[in-house]
Amino acid sequence: MAFLVIDLMVIAYLVFIRYGMTGWADAYDSDNPPDAPGEALRGMWLLVGGAVVTGGGLLVLGWRIPGIVQVIVLGVGAVLLAGIAARG
Repeated sequence: MAFLVIDLMVIAYLVFIRYGMTGWADAYDSDNPPDAPGEALRGMWLLVGGAVVTGGGLLVLGWRIPGIVQVIVLGVGAVLLAGIAARG
């Protein structure tokens, strides 16, 4: 259960703070190319790595349900950020 709360906090941080604040700053800096899609891609790779390390680790330890939930939650977050990066 603690992993789920931590996962959701990390996803919220990456989407709202990292991507959101960078997108907000891009609106005020129209002379340079936007940085928000790059932040979304970095967040996506961070979540993919987290899914592999933590979800895979839990699966190796024999904790099937927490490992699968970990992979699904972080995978959905990675897909969300990839979609944001593709639009931006």
